[in-house]
Amino acid sequence: MRWTSMIAIYALFWVLSAVFVLPFGLRTPDETGDSVTPGHAESAPVNFSGKRVIKRATVLGLVLFALFYLNYVNGWIVAADLDLSRLYPGDPK
Repeated sequence: MRWTSMIAIYALFWVLSAVFVLPFGLRTPDETGDSVTPGHAESAPVNFSGKRVIKRATVLGLVLFALFYLNYVNGWIVAADLDLSRLYPGDPK
């Protein structure tokens, strides 16, 4: 696998991880006892930290990419394993 492909695949895993970890650890004003500032939604988090999301996404993205790369090298799951036609026997025509 070329290094440019590795960077692109890691970037995809990182974005997926960032979307996944984004809501974890957030607290609303109701949960923290803070007052809601006029003009803000009541559901808006009061403790959002972009650095925390970046760190968590980086770690999770590295783990997912490592699993992907190990599968690529060792061939644990290949495209033939994902053949769904055997679930539906017979010709659909």
